[in-house]
Order: sequence, then structure tokens, then C-alpha cells
Amino acid sequence: MSLINGLPAHVLLVHFVVVLVPLTALALTVSAIWPSAAKRMGIVLPLLALVTLGSIPLTTESGEWLERHVDSNELVRRHAGLADGLLPWAGGLFVLAVVVWWTVRRAAASGSPSGSPRSTQRFAAPLRIATLVLSLAVSVGAVVDVYRIGDSGAKAAWSDGFSK
Repeated sequence: MSLINGLPAHVLLVHFVVVLVPLTALALTVSAIWPSAAKRMGIVLPLLALVTLGSIPLTTESGEWLERHVDSNELVRRHAGLADGLLPWAGGLFVLAVVVWWTVRRAAASGSPSGSPRSTQRFAAPLRIATLVLSLAVSVGAVVDVYRIGDSGAKAAWSDGFSK
């Protein structure tokens, strides 16, 4: 995808990433902290993370097209380099969203608070804590990365592009 209604697609698609990554990170964090919130969200959490994950390659591909059609400079190269690192963060958001959804669903199906048979209940608390810590770490990493990418993109687009 290169152009949408005469505009570079990247200029439009980037807005999906800027909204979806922080929204997914927030939903994941809230769901990891409060299982009742994850239960209410249900399948929406992993679906949101999947849409977020899918938006990254589309936006990156359109950005690579735009990069070939603008003057290359250090700011553009920095932005492109940073953008290449977002996909693993989005993948982490997706995997953890599936884990949170699955553990809450499993808990609801079994009727036990931990969601596990008695023999594996001793692993439930450590698993929940590990999921929470990983969810917080990946969420913060993803949002910080989106900020850094967006800031570098704005600098690349607007550096010397307006009158003071």
C-alpha cells in the first residue's frame, strides 16, 4: 500500500499504531492486574492485540515506500531504524494478551479462583505474578518505543519544514 486518496499511506496508517499500541498496552496492564477486568473484556483483549500486531507490518511497509520517495537524511534513517524494533514489542503484547485471556478463561471454566486443579494450584500465584510483571514490562517498552519512533518521525518530517 503506497497511497490513500493521494496521500502517502504511512501518514494515515501511523495514526492506527499510535493509538492501538498504547490502548492495547493499557488494556493488557489493566487485565493483568484485575482478572475481573480481563473476564469482562473476554476475547476482545487478544483480538485488540492481534489487530495491533497486524497494523505494524502495514505501517512499516508503507513507511519503507515513503522512505524511497523522500530525500534520505540522518533523521529519516534514524526513524526507519527505530521503527524496525516495534514488531517484537507488539508480538509480546499479543502473546501476553492471549496468556491473560486464556488463564482467566481457564479459571472461569474450572470454577477455582486460580483456574487450576488442586495439584497445580501452587503454580498459579507465581504464574500470575510472572504474567503481571511481563505484561507491565512489555507494555511500558511498547509505549516508550512508539513514543521514540513517533518523535523521530516528527523530527524527520518537520525539521526545517516550517517558517519560524
